[in-house]
Amino acid sequence: MLKPPAKLLILAIITGIASVIVMMLAPIPQNQVYHHFADRETLFGIPNFTNVISNLPFLLVGIIGLISLKRSTASKAINRMYAIIFIGIFLTGLGSAYYHYIPNNNSLVYDRIPITIVFMAFLSSVVAEWINAKAGNWILFPLLLIGIFSVLWWSYTEQRGAGDLRFYAFIQFYPVLIIPVIFLLFRSPGNNNGLYLLVWVIVWYVMAKLLETADTSIYFLTGFISGHSLKHIAAAAATWYIVKFFRFKHIKS
Repeated sequence: MLKPPAKLLILAIITGIASVIVMMLAPIPQNQVYHHFADRETLFGIPNFTNVISNLPFLLVGIIGLISLKRSTASKAINRMYAIIFIGIFLTGLGSAYYHYIPNNNSLVYDRIPITIVFMAFLSSVVAEWINAKAGNWILFPLLLIGIFSVLWWSYTEQRGAGDLRFYAFIQFYPVLIIPVIFLLFRSPGNNNGLYLLVWVIVWYVMAKLLETADTSIYFLTGFISGHSLKHIAAAAATWYIVKFFRFKHIKS
C-alpha cells in the first residue's frame, strides 16, 4: 500500500511528463477547417440550427445543478467548487451556441473559456473529495486562471499569426488523464460511494470526442443530424453525471 507522499509523487511525475511532452510539441495553430461543420442548415432563421440548438442540454444541466445546491450538506468550499462547475456548464451552453451561430476564431473564445472553467473546477473538486479538501480549495482559483489563460493565449497567438493551441489542449486532456489515476491511488471505502457516476463522466466525454471526429460521416449516414451535434448531447450527458454524483454524495434523501 503506497503512502500519501508516494501517491502525490506519482501525480507530480505524471503531471511533469505530460507538461514536458506538451512543451516539446511545435505550436499548434487552429485549423480553419474546424469551423466548417457538416450540418450548416438554417432553420427558423438560425444558421447551423442543429449545432446551435443541441447546446440546450447544457443549460438544463447547469440549472438543475445550481438548484441542487440549495439542498446540499457539503461544506462551503465544496459547494463553491460545484457552483462554479454548474455555472460553467450553463455558460458552455451559451458560449457554444453563440460560436455555432457565428463559427470563427473570435466566437470560439466564448465556447472554450466556459469549458476550461468546468474542467478546472471539476479537477479541483476531485482533489478535494479524494485527496484533501484544503488542497482542492487552494488550487481552485489558480487552476481556473490557468484554464482561462490557455484560451486567451491561443486567441492572442492566433491574432499574431502564429496560433498555439498546446496549452488549451493540455487543459482539456490533462484532467481526463489524471483524474482516473487519482481515483485509483486514493480509493478507499469512504470515498468510493458513487464513484461509478464519475466514471460515466469520463466515458461520455470520450464518446463526445469520438462523435466529434465522425461529424461528417454521421451526418451523411443519418441525413439529419451530425456527429458534432451528437457530441454536444454526449458532452452534456457527461456533465449530467457530475450533477448526479453531487446529488448522490451531498444531498440527503
